[in-house]
Amino acid sequence: MKYAAKAWKETEGASLRNFNEQAQVDSVNGALALRPQIETIIDQIWEEGFDGIYFIGIGGTYASSMQVEVYMRGRSKLPIYVENAAEFLTTGNKRFTEKSVVIYSSVSGNTKEMVQVVDRVHEIGARVFAFIDTPNSILTQPDKQDYLILYPMNEQLKFYMTANYLMYKNGEFDEYDRYNKEMETYLADALVQVEKDSDEWAYEYAKNKVAFLKEHKDLPHYFIGSGNQYGATYSYAMCYWEEQMWIRTKSISCQEFFHGMQEIIVDDTPVTLFMGEDEQRPLAERVARFLPRVNGNYTIIDTKEFELKGISPEYRGTISHLVMHGVNNRVDAYMELFLRHPLSIRRYYRQFEY
Repeated sequence: MKYAAKAWKETEGASLRNFNEQAQVDSVNGALALRPQIETIIDQIWEEGFDGIYFIGIGGTYASSMQVEVYMRGRSKLPIYVENAAEFLTTGNKRFTEKSVVIYSSVSGNTKEMVQVVDRVHEIGARVFAFIDTPNSILTQPDKQDYLILYPMNEQLKFYMTANYLMYKNGEFDEYDRYNKEMETYLADALVQVEKDSDEWAYEYAKNKVAFLKEHKDLPHYFIGSGNQYGATYSYAMCYWEEQMWIRTKSISCQEFFHGMQEIIVDDTPVTLFMGEDEQRPLAERVARFLPRVNGNYTIIDTKEFELKGISPEYRGTISHLVMHGVNNRVDAYMELFLRHPLSIRRYYRQFEY
């Protein structure tokens, strides 16, 4: 008997590639269900007292830390700070004392810098509140944290839930109960619909970007954003396009765009602007008005274009980074398709120390 291999062919066109609707719903609702645990831990931290709350991360978790810090900065008088783990290890922070509290998230539970940070923090005598995705990892061990919640992914959502309750405790979030009822009722379905609604667009975006990349291999793609979108801009450029796809990128905030980058944007420079709906939206709007004057290769992704059924207008800005994440999920699925290299190959290199 003769055997002949048949070429396997990917479905052409938008097809909600790699999309598991129920898994997405379960992930969001599972994170939202952590609220009683988060409240219990924050109640204890509040009762013990603190002189500062430090969100510390590295890579993508640092981006999420930046998002929650900027979210609270304009809403709360609480002493909230953001630190990059590697910088904290080398430079330290004189404001950080034994009365301080560190909040962080880790997917693997083994990240080198975070293990070292936790040890340093405990040497000082401060407390650690950890969100860990992976059970039985180094950072889940009893000596590595004081408060622990095990739940995979959604660090951005978990951080915002923590921030919201801190502000509620400080008398700065009177609508806390209404807000949470709305999110727990509608958020998961709203974010799923974002992915469905953006899928066809994401297919074309990825197809065009990869085609352009093949003709301009040395030209970086520029991502721009501000407010809670800057963390998304920073992490998407670095953790996804650079780390996982090996595409040259540069990320910059909207407020800094006009102090350097605008000088090198020409007609064919690839640019993507992330526009959210928080208080820094006017900064993105300024960039959006400028780009068409000098560039013909720009894309604007605006969370305002999505329905978000059930979410009140005044709350949309608090979740616009989650909306952007949904859009980028769809883009990633098709970037992988058109690049023709599975992301698992890229992850191979992470085992090496350098």
